[in-house]
Amino acid sequence: MATLAQLGALILKELLALIKEPSSRIILFAPALMQALLFGYGATYDLKHVPYAVHDQSRSAASTELLARLDGSGVFERAATLTSSRQIAAQINAGKVLMVISIPADFQDQLAAGRRAPLQVILDGRNSSTASAASAYVGAIVASYNASLAGGGQGVAIERRAWYNPNLESRWLLMPGLIAALSMVQTLLISALSVAREREQGTFDQLLVTPLTPMLILIGKALPAILVGLLQSSIIFLIIRFWFQIPMNGSVGLLYLGLLSFNIAVVGVGLSISALSTSMQQAMLYTFLVIMPLMLLSGLLTPVRNMPEPLQIATYANPLRFGMSIVRSVYLEGAGLQEVGLEFIPLLALAVVTLPLAAWLFRNRMY
Repeated sequence: MATLAQLGALILKELLALIKEPSSRIILFAPALMQALLFGYGATYDLKHVPYAVHDQSRSAASTELLARLDGSGVFERAATLTSSRQIAAQINAGKVLMVISIPADFQDQLAAGRRAPLQVILDGRNSSTASAASAYVGAIVASYNASLAGGGQGVAIERRAWYNPNLESRWLLMPGLIAALSMVQTLLISALSVAREREQGTFDQLLVTPLTPMLILIGKALPAILVGLLQSSIIFLIIRFWFQIPMNGSVGLLYLGLLSFNIAVVGVGLSISALSTSMQQAMLYTFLVIMPLMLLSGLLTPVRNMPEPLQIATYANPLRFGMSIVRSVYLEGAGLQEVGLEFIPLLALAVVTLPLAAWLFRNRMY
């Protein structure tokens, strides 16, 4: 009985220590609450708003009725009405639409003659899961339309074509994104532990009184983490390209320029966490607290456009969103600097904010 009482007292002491400490209370409850909300709102494969474009060469009563069924489904939103097939590439490449419906000029004539009337559905294969789901929705609507046709006949037949991922393989979507996502975890952790390690070992004050300026200290802490991040990205890139044999369509130089910008932004976040932490344990906790939202709000598994508007705005502070966008665009689409140039701006903005912040914290946060 005495042993049980001592054990109970020890358990009570540990629980009180956790509850009384404000930082411990935050770590106990905040991550679970935040991750549950993010999973609930951010990680969804449900298609509620699918932007699409129409290239209707028929402009007939039959094509108008079919498109009315799409518009009235509550799922599809017409983002553009095209007048030329040359406009299709611009709509998909810019990510303005998930798919393009192309209706041939003889659409109504084919239906009236009881023959097969083709309907081309061009899908953005960069996100295979949502493209497959959107294609299935279109198939159900077309099946309903065929059932309503009088006089039988072959009805409308869908001809699907997925750009950048012809077979809609989920691996083609996921693997290129991992070039940025997996390296971010290690890079963020290494940079977050760098200054916290100095504090814990008692060498941080000695570092501050050296002739090195805070900016030089920052560079010395940042460069190793950036190099590790680039090395890990290279390993993942080689595995994807040569082991899984996912073809690369873009420039390797541009890919690494994007990865360098991405790693600089990530290191800025990590060093800011490190400068705020008083111990390595605290730095690790803060890092793992940050990693999950960064992953969920990156578009790695679910598209950003499926997320609620507040979460879409929050993704602008997420370096992984833009780093992964650059990697996917260059790797799968063969995009050039002109197409992905705007993605560099948020990464550079994050670096401009976080790196000077970390340097300031090095000097001013002594404890």
